[in-house]
Amino acid sequence: MTDPINRCRLVLVTPDIADAAELAAVTADALRGGDVASVIIPQHDLDEKSFQKRCEALVPVIQAAGAAALVAGDSRVAGRVRPDGLHIEVGPTAMAEAVERHAPGLIVGGGNARERHAALSIGEAQPDYIMFGSIAGDIKPEPHSKNLALAEWWADMIEIPCVVMGGTSTAFVEAMAETRAEFIAFGKAVFADPAEAPRIVAEINAALDEKAPRFGR
Repeated sequence: MTDPINRCRLVLVTPDIADAAELAAVTADALRGGDVASVIIPQHDLDEKSFQKRCEALVPVIQAAGAAALVAGDSRVAGRVRPDGLHIEVGPTAMAEAVERHAPGLIVGGGNARERHAALSIGEAQPDYIMFGSIAGDIKPEPHSKNLALAEWWADMIEIPCVVMGGTSTAFVEAMAETRAEFIAFGKAVFADPAEAPRIVAEINAALDEKAPRFGR
């Protein structure tokens, strides 16, 4: 894109596909669908060795597409596979420790803050972003109403960017963008049928292009 993107951007959460090469191919296809700011790689139920293998397959593919690769949870694996960042769903103390240890060499963010006080406490650690909702929280079609409310409150008051986690349907993209969160995240909504992922990414971006509020205006 020649023009800077001044609206909400998409974050993807990779699915649990056992074969690392297959998952890398599915992710690469999704990224060809349109603009994606970053891709979070969850550990799911993998042991450390298997998770590292998965990350080793995914990180170069994500980075080659121009997105930031964020390893979720395991800082030891993150230290070995050269991602762009570390996504952690932790409280303020652990977030502060992670920021001190890994920033600015890595993007460090996450949190999954469930109420305002927790969000502000996590924000005091100065992470690169805070997330409302868990990357495993897409269990209903709609995003959780509390996460939308928190994202709207945060985006209006705090300079640290925020991500709001979506549900299993992309029908709520406009409502998520209207919070003025800098990022919206989807996992199952994009990857439930991997063959459809590029089309869904394109549709999300088209909806954001048409309806998302513009920042700085």
